[in-house]
Amino acid sequence: MPVTTSGTRAATSTPSPAEPTGAGRRPRRRHSLTPRFLPYLLILPAIVFELLVHVIPMLAGIYMSTLELTQFYLRQWTEAPGIGLENFRVAIDVDGSVGDALLNSFLVTLGFATASVVLSWTLGMFGAVLLQRPSRGRGLLRTLFLVPYALPIYAGVITWKFMLERDTGMLNTLLDQTGITSGTTFWLIGDNAFVSMVVVSVWRHWPFAFLALMAGLQSISDEIYEAAAVDGAGPWQQFRHFTLPMLRPVNLVLVLVLFLWTFNDFNVPYILFSSSVPPSADLLAIHIYNASFLTWNFGLGSAMSVLLLLFLLVVTSVYLLVNRRADDA
Repeated sequence: MPVTTSGTRAATSTPSPAEPTGAGRRPRRRHSLTPRFLPYLLILPAIVFELLVHVIPMLAGIYMSTLELTQFYLRQWTEAPGIGLENFRVAIDVDGSVGDALLNSFLVTLGFATASVVLSWTLGMFGAVLLQRPSRGRGLLRTLFLVPYALPIYAGVITWKFMLERDTGMLNTLLDQTGITSGTTFWLIGDNAFVSMVVVSVWRHWPFAFLALMAGLQSISDEIYEAAAVDGAGPWQQFRHFTLPMLRPVNLVLVLVLFLWTFNDFNVPYILFSSSVPPSADLLAIHIYNASFLTWNFGLGSAMSVLLLLFLLVVTSVYLLVNRRADDA
């Protein structure tokens, strides 16, 4: 009886040659498509929002630019008659009133963007270099410098509008009490409107330049400046021969972004002047808005928007191409 039992146990514990052991058994592979398509699923919401916010409105604007879309076809804008490139011809005809006004607005916008970018970059670079070295109160000054960028744009520009008012504005009151000016200065009318708009734009954008340049300076080792100082290089020579060349990648992106932001700026002139913008502050964004929503000629306004888009694409492409050739040389 024990022999039989032990034999039975031995027979039971001995694995069959046809059955694989636990060590040699391979787990079943589950064919799942989720890991393969997971990256596409993660970026799908961004693609959908990009289509809804940018691509589809852009294509609709291009289509509307080929229509005679006036106030008579607003209810059924798809039934507006097609006129091909007539809106573009009217927009670029500098001999006509529409083309001449658009050209003046383009020149004003170009001057505004250039002044704003140059001043914003200069102030940002000055602040970044000034606060690069460890010093007492550096953290507080960095925080204060970033306040204009963190402040909501409408709250900041409305505050500037109150300060620039003719009668009750703080700027006129301060200048009058200090004796710098006598009487009332019109800061939001005439040629002063352009200066006021540039000042507000620089106040808004220079903290971003300061933040980007300060981050770029953090990547430059102090040993480079120490070696340059040993060789007799002064602060200006260090800035010219070391700081600027090593910040070139940051400046490449920074200048382009600032130019695109300021050239497309709509909030600053609209909040400061509403729809009654003086000629010296007639930026393209507000000019296109007035051409579309005041004269109800959405076809012409769409054509102006397409021209603005093409100009910015050309400027961006040429800018990147020139800098790429400079890097390869």
